[in-house]
Order: sequence, then C-alpha cells, then structure tokens
Amino acid sequence: MYPSVGFHPLLALLPSLLLVVVSASESDHKYQVNDNVTLWVNKVGPDYNRQETYNYYSLPFCQPAENPAHKWAGLGEVLGGNELIDSQIKINYRRNVEKVSICTIELDAAKVKQFEDAIDNLYWLELFMDDLPLQGYVGEVRASKRNEEKYYLYTHKDIVIKYNGDQIIHVNLTQGGAKHLEVGKGLDMTYSVKWIETDIPFAKRFDVYLDYPFFEHQIHWFSIFNSFMMVIFLTGLVSMILMRTLRNDYAKYAREEEDLETLERDVSDESGWKLVHGDVFRPPFGLALLSALVGTGAQLALLVLLVVLLAIVGTLYVGRGTIVTTFIVCYALTSFSSGYVSGGLYSRNGGKSWIKTMILTASLFPFSCFGIGFILNTVAIFYGSLAAIPFGTMVVMLIIWAFVSNWSGAPDNPCRVKTIPRPIPQKKWYLTPSVISLMGGLLRVWVHALVFLILLIVTICVTIVGTYFLLNAENYHWQWTSFSSAASTSAYAYLYSIYYYHAKTRMSGLFQISFYFGYTLMFCLGLGILCGAVGYLGSSLFVRRIYRNIKCD
Repeated sequence: MYPSVGFHPLLALLPSLLLVVVSASESDHKYQVNDNVTLWVNKVGPDYNRQETYNYYSLPFCQPAENPAHKWAGLGEVLGGNELIDSQIKINYRRNVEKVSICTIELDAAKVKQFEDAIDNLYWLELFMDDLPLQGYVGEVRASKRNEEKYYLYTHKDIVIKYNGDQIIHVNLTQGGAKHLEVGKGLDMTYSVKWIETDIPFAKRFDVYLDYPFFEHQIHWFSIFNSFMMVIFLTGLVSMILMRTLRNDYAKYAREEEDLETLERDVSDESGWKLVHGDVFRPPFGLALLSALVGTGAQLALLVLLVVLLAIVGTLYVGRGTIVTTFIVCYALTSFSSGYVSGGLYSRNGGKSWIKTMILTASLFPFSCFGIGFILNTVAIFYGSLAAIPFGTMVVMLIIWAFVSNWSGAPDNPCRVKTIPRPIPQKKWYLTPSVISLMGGLLRVWVHALVFLILLIVTICVTIVGTYFLLNAENYHWQWTSFSSAASTSAYAYLYSIYYYHAKTRMSGLFQISFYFGYTLMFCLGLGILCGAVGYLGSSLFVRRIYRNIKCD
C-alpha cells in the first residue's frame, strides 16, 4: 500500500497551496494484488451530539497487539476532532476474508457499564480505509419478554469493498453479530472482507457520500436564474424609487432663479438630506473600531468568495478537514484586504492613531474566536474529547494569524465638514438609527438559503434605503447605522439557531450545548461583521455619489 499524503499546514506558506487544494495527487491510492490495506479507527461519540467525540479506544474494543501507528492529521483534521490509529486488522487488496477473529473481550462490570452507557447514548463509530469513511453503531437495546431492556454489542464487522483495477472506489461497513452484554462473559470480536469489482471511475468515488451535488458542477441553473431575477427586480425597484426621489430633490435644490420671498420661505420650510451636507462626512465616534470592523468584514467577504470559487472548481469535500484548512489558509492569504480597507477608511476620516487601528484590525475577530475557542477547548479537555485542540495546533493558528496587513488612503469627501455639528431634529420613532438597524436585518434574514452573492446584493440594497431614510430625517449619523443595520442579520440568525436547537434537534448535555452555541456564536460574529462591512461600503458609495452632485457651501 502506498499511504495517502496528509494535508500539512506548512503548505500555507507555499504559493502552490491552491493547486494542492484543488487537485491533490491521486497516484498514492493505487494497490497491487495482496498489498496491505490499512483500516484506520478514528472516533466514537453519541449520535445526537455529533461534536462530542472521543478516541475509538476510549471504549474497551480490541486493542492492537503492538504499538499502533498514528496517521498524522492536518490542521483541518485536528480542528475537526480526528485521530486516526492503525487497527492492525489484516486486510489485503482483492483478497476475501471469511469470518476471522480479531480478539476476545472478557467482560467485567466496568466494561459492561461502558458499553451500556455508549449504547444508551446511541454511540456511533467511525473508521477510514484509503481515505474513505466507514460508520456504524456500537450496539442496540432490545426489550426482553419481561419488558426489560437488554443491551447487545455488535461483535462482527462485515466490510464490503468495491474496486476498479488497482484503486478502491467504495467501502461499506455492516455491524452484526449482536451479543448480550453480561459480566463474566467473553465476546469473540470478528470481521469479514468481501471485494467486488465495479466500473465506477476513481474520480467519482466520493459521489455516493454526497446527499446532493452541492459542491459539484451540476448547478441548479433554474434556481440560480430565479434568485438572480429576484435580485434584479429588488435592485431595479430600489434604484427606481431612489432615483425618482433624488431627482425631485435635485430639482428642488437646483432652483436658483426665485424671488427673495419664495427663497426665504423655502429656506425656512426646507428639510431633507441636503441640509446635513456639512455634517454627513463628519468622522463617526469610535472611528478606529468602525475601521477595524469594516476592514475585517471586507476580508471575510473576500475569504468566503474565494472558498466558494475553490469549491466550485475543485473537490474540497474529498479530504478530511480540507474545507477547514482551506478557510484558515485563505484567511491568511486575504489578510492584506482588511488592512487596506480599514486603513483607507481611517485615514480618509482624518484618523491619527494608526497603530491602534492596525492592532484592532489584526486582532479583533481572531481574538474573539480564540476567546470562544478557549472556553470550548476547556470544556472539551474536561470531557476528554477529541474536540480539544492540541497546543501545537494553537501555535500554528497563531503563526497563520500573525500575517501583517497594509493599507493606504486619503480624505476625498465631496463636501467640507462644518466646524460645529448640526443639531438633529426630532423625528418619528421609525426613523431612528436603532429601528432602521433592526428592520434592515429582519428584511435580509429570509434570504439565508440563497447564494452568497445574492445575500451581498440584498444587503447593499436594504442598507442604502435605510441610509437614505436616515439622512432624509436630517440625521447624519449614518456610518454606524449602516453597519449595524446590515450586521443585525446575524442577531436574527442566532435567534433562529436557538429556535432550531429546541425545536429541531435532540442535543443534550453541557458539552454539546457549549459547542453548538459556541460555534454558532463564532459564525454569527463573522456573518455580522461581513454583512456590516458590505452594508457600510455600499452606503458609503451611495452617500458620496448623491452629495457629489449638489452645491456645497
């Protein structure tokens, strides 16, 4: 057997990484007749709490006779809680094996208790062969004639392997031989192997593991067309409303040949977005924080777009942890964008403390995730779970995070900022920044099932409308409002996750609750920053565009 090559995190430092991710070498998956084929054991865990995983040998299964080999796990594998150990079960390429004994488990009270607890919690087990997964349950519960629950352990592994020439195409595990668990009883653990030839090509061997061709080239063009038609309609509607409104505003503000009495009456009665032209480009409070958030959001948007493109042109679903590794590596490769955007925004608004902005941009999102991850890691260590991240992996993550960004920018506001801020008049409750922010997020939360690009377009359209309403109410604090309006989508997503947890899942226990809500919090944090940045940048372009066409005093 030629062992498959693991995905090493040091490849993050190589320009050729993207090619490695998209098309890894397939030559390592070829075997000759009688070659040894390694069956790797990975992990076990409760079926309803999929993040709660433990070492395969945390249950008293047959232990390898010698010191077993460990398959080195890539960065994505470690973060995914994988630990591959050689089972030392003898399997040879294209050689059928009838029922053969692995070992005999002598059951004592402790072992019976472990197996019963595992069966009670619907424990599943995972193995790998030639990078293909095999899964099955540990055992089952049966009711006796006296209506008592009896626990049965599966003692036989029936492995069916399909091959094409010198390559393995598909593997399947069937658990059988259920034996009642009794203290003092010996259970003979056995396995069998059957090889079946197939004409399925090696390139298609992962198709059977996909529920639907999400990562494949079979794109649902009709759904994409419908989605884009909806976006075009929404964009056109927003553009038509704003252009008609703005055209009337421009016509009103452009009247120059009026008598003095009419002019004085218009000045006294005039209201709208033009009146705040002297304050609309005033630097917002918390400029350094806003710059860091917008810069980080721009990086996350570029990151997601890059990974989506790689998923379309490549096969990221093939390798264990490949998607996670790709996200981490691409995060490092796109770090320049956050520095450029945040630095440009900060300098255009006359910021002076650029070091503070640099530190915030580089550390705000990663440190937030590290903080949440540290808490989850503590819980995982307490439970002895494979989800605990080793210290070495943390060091690698810190090295990747330490990529340095750059930025530039200069003030280019269409209107001069007045020295004295203009007082903001009282308006109706629905024209306040907080209400506009909440409504902006609510209008976008229902497009979660559409493609990433559509979400961005809808975010920009809704945020621009909210910004226009705010400016028309003579409130020039649009910067944070546009960001929070777009970012509030994540708050609704988190609320939905709470509903989903209670209504749609059967998760239980501190471990699973911590990881479910912890990972959801990290996702929503990234989603909020991403949408907020896109909304702010779209609103910024809109504001600069409309104020460029008026006469500033």
